[in-house]
Amino acid sequence: MSFTNKFVKVYKALLPSPFTIAIVLSFLAFILALLFGKGTPGEFKPLTVLKYWENGLWNNNLIVFAMQMMLMLVLGHVLALSKPINHFINSVVVHLNNTSIAASVVAFLTMSVAFFNWGLGLIFGAILARKVAEQALKNNWKINYPLIGAAGYSGLMVWHGGFSGSSLAKVAESGHLASLFPTASFTNELPQAIIYSETVFSSLNIFISVLLLLIVPIALFFLGKKSPSTPIQLNSHFEVDSVPMISGAEKLDHSKILSFSFGSILLIYVLYKIFWVTGFDHFFTPNNINLLLLSLGILFHGDFYRFLKAVDEAISGASGILIQFPLYFGIMGIMRDSELISMFSNYISSISGPTSFTFFTFFSAGVVNILVPSGGGQWAIQGPLLIQTAHDIGAPYAKNILAFAYGDQLTNMLQPFWALPLLGITNLKAKQILPYSLFLFIIGLIIFAVGLLIF
Repeated sequence: MSFTNKFVKVYKALLPSPFTIAIVLSFLAFILALLFGKGTPGEFKPLTVLKYWENGLWNNNLIVFAMQMMLMLVLGHVLALSKPINHFINSVVVHLNNTSIAASVVAFLTMSVAFFNWGLGLIFGAILARKVAEQALKNNWKINYPLIGAAGYSGLMVWHGGFSGSSLAKVAESGHLASLFPTASFTNELPQAIIYSETVFSSLNIFISVLLLLIVPIALFFLGKKSPSTPIQLNSHFEVDSVPMISGAEKLDHSKILSFSFGSILLIYVLYKIFWVTGFDHFFTPNNINLLLLSLGILFHGDFYRFLKAVDEAISGASGILIQFPLYFGIMGIMRDSELISMFSNYISSISGPTSFTFFTFFSAGVVNILVPSGGGQWAIQGPLLIQTAHDIGAPYAKNILAFAYGDQLTNMLQPFWALPLLGITNLKAKQILPYSLFLFIIGLIIFAVGLLIF
C-alpha cells in the first residue's frame, strides 16, 4: 500500500483540479498559437488568438455537444436511481457472500451496463458495490470492500467503446466530421458519418469488449481469493423514494397514469425510429440515445416527482461538463483557426504510417485523458487532429477513433475524477481502490494492445 499512498501523493502534488488544468491548457494553446500559429495580417496577434478562442468557446455545434453529453450522464444516473434497477441489484447481492464471487459479478454487470450507458454504469456500479457491503455487514460476511469498489468502477474501462461513447456517438451524426473543419478544402473527402456498424459493432470492438467481459471478472475472481478482508464503514445514503404529503395540482406530479402515458409514447416513438426510420445502425446519435434514456427514466421512476428528485441528485455530477467543456472548445478554436492542427498533423503524418499512427493515437489519448478527464472534451481537442492526420496518411477513420476511445477509457483506471461519485456512494477513498484499478489498467492495456495489433 505504500506505493499506492505515494502514487496518490504525487498525483495530488502534480495535478490540480480538472478545471484548473483546462485553464492551464488554454494558456498553453494561446502561447503556442502566438509563437507558431497563423494570425490576421495587420491585427495585433494576441487579439486575433483571443478571437479564435472565443469562436471555439461559444461554437453553437459544440455547445449542443456539451448539452448532449450532460444529458447522457444525468439521464443515465437517473436511470440507475430507479426502483427497477434497485430491485435488480438487491436480487443479485444476496448471493454475493465472498470477495471472489462479488468482485467478478460486480465487474461483469457493471461493464455490461456501462457498455449501454456510461452514466448508468458509473452509478450502477457504485450502488452495486455499496449494496454488497451492506449485505456483508448484515450477514457478517468477510469481504475486501476496496476490491469490490474497484470492480464497481470497471465500467469506466469499457464505456467509450459502447453505445454512449462520446466520440462514437458524435461521429455517427451526419456532417459532424466536416463541422470540425468549417473552412478546410478536404471536408468533401470525409465520410458523412461513421455509423455504429463501423465502430461499436465492428469486429475489433466486439473482440475487445468480449475479452474484457471475460478476462476482467475472471482475474478479479482469482485476485479476490488472495485479498484479505477489510473493515466496512458506510455513511448515510440518498433515498429517492421518500414522498411528502401531496395535495391539489401536485397530484399530477405523482400521477402514475400521466408519467406512464408520456414515457410510453416516447418509448414507442423511439422504437418506431429504430425499426422504421433510421434503422438500428443509424439510430445511435447523442439525441436519439438521450431520447431513449429519457423515456426509460420516466417509465422506471413511475411518476414525475421521483424522476425529478433523481434529476436533482444526478445533476451535480454533470457540473464538470458544464463548466469545462466550453474551455476545451476554446482550445480547439485556437488550434483550428491558427492552423496549429494542420502543423501537428503534417508532423505526425511525416513520421507515421497507418499502424504506428493507431498506436500513437491510443497512447496519446491515454495520456491526454489524465489531463482532460472527459471523453467528450478530449474529442473536442484531439478529434480534429486525429481526423486530419488519418485523412492525410490514409489511415482508417473508424479504427483510429476506436483507438482514441480505448486510450481514453483505459486511463480512467489511473484518473480518479470519474470515481468521485462512486467514492461518495461507497464511502471509500481513492487510495483504497487504486491498487486494484491499477491491476485493471494492466489487464486492459494488454487486451487493447493485442486487439489493435490483430485487427
